[in-house]
Amino acid sequence: MRVLLLASSVQDPARRQFATSFLINGTVAIDAGCLGFYGSPEEQEAIRHVFLTHTHTDHTAGLPIFIENAWTPSGECPCVYGSAETLDGVQRHIFNNVIWPDFVALSKTMHPFLRLRPVEMEEPVEADGLRIVPIRVNHVVPTVGYVVDDGQSAIIVAGDTGPTDRLWEVAHQTPGLRAVFLEACFPNSMKRLAEASLHLTPDMFAREVAKMPSGIRIVAVHIKVRYREEVIGELSALKIPNLEIGECEKTYEFTGPQFPVEHFVGEPSSRR
Repeated sequence: MRVLLLASSVQDPARRQFATSFLINGTVAIDAGCLGFYGSPEEQEAIRHVFLTHTHTDHTAGLPIFIENAWTPSGECPCVYGSAETLDGVQRHIFNNVIWPDFVALSKTMHPFLRLRPVEMEEPVEADGLRIVPIRVNHVVPTVGYVVDDGQSAIIVAGDTGPTDRLWEVAHQTPGLRAVFLEACFPNSMKRLAEASLHLTPDMFAREVAKMPSGIRIVAVHIKVRYREEVIGELSALKIPNLEIGECEKTYEFTGPQFPVEHFVGEPSSRR
């Protein structure tokens, strides 16, 4: 399994993650914050499945651009998945003939632009050789994390969340789990803001990691750019085994058996 964090900044794209999109094996995306600004239209056309964690703009802003770029008159089109609440929000607030043309309605009268596919919690969806399971997490709007399994390796993309439990219960039940991509938005000094917005600080991040299976890679993502160095410093001080700081335009590969080699932030990862 190959996981690419898409860039959302022209300058210093690896470190400035303003919006969120994960691309898996070149054809399946989780979130669409910057998906419409990735590669060429032909590369976007290859993405057949988009799984949304929730409606917030940094996770959906690139969706309408992507749908337009990926469209061809072939009759083939991407499927967009999400909870019923998320897909309702996308249709009412993006594809509403005000913010963007109603591609959902247009798809019923001409070659389709997209198909909306609601997901049910903890019910797997098959997409291009991947088994993807949505798990409800704890955020200010209805939000899911996704367990992604290719039959050999599994990862979790946790989405935006405050402290949560069910996702980590499922993690313990997931064979071949290799990594969790987990947010670390705000520095510890902004604990009140993190609690109000249901995000995580490094101290809160560490408490979530303690709920996970041991020996897996932990990739910290969704770090607010203005506070990035402060958050990284606080994460480093925690000495969490197998912790990495997520970088955009970097491909994370998960193949073969997993070997429990510990490393900390600032040391090169020895597990791929």
